[in-house]
Amino acid sequence: MLEIGWLSARLFFKGKLIREPGDFLKQIIIGTTVGATLLILLFQIQLPLWLGIILSSLITGAIMPFLLKDFKMK
Repeated sequence: MLEIGWLSARLFFKGKLIREPGDFLKQIIIGTTVGATLLILLFQIQLPLWLGIILSSLITGAIMPFLLKDFKMK
């Protein structure tokens, strides 16, 4: 298992793992922006920080499969 992870990490840093790195980066930025915005909004309505972190993490984790459904690897 660790060997597969190490091989994937090496291919990623060599630029040989992701077929369309620009599209992948765009989708990751969209997901991160949604999560950060949600965390800020939850903090603004006076929710405890720990609850805001949990809620924004759950929602961000739920939308990531939809953002990366067309993700292509080499």
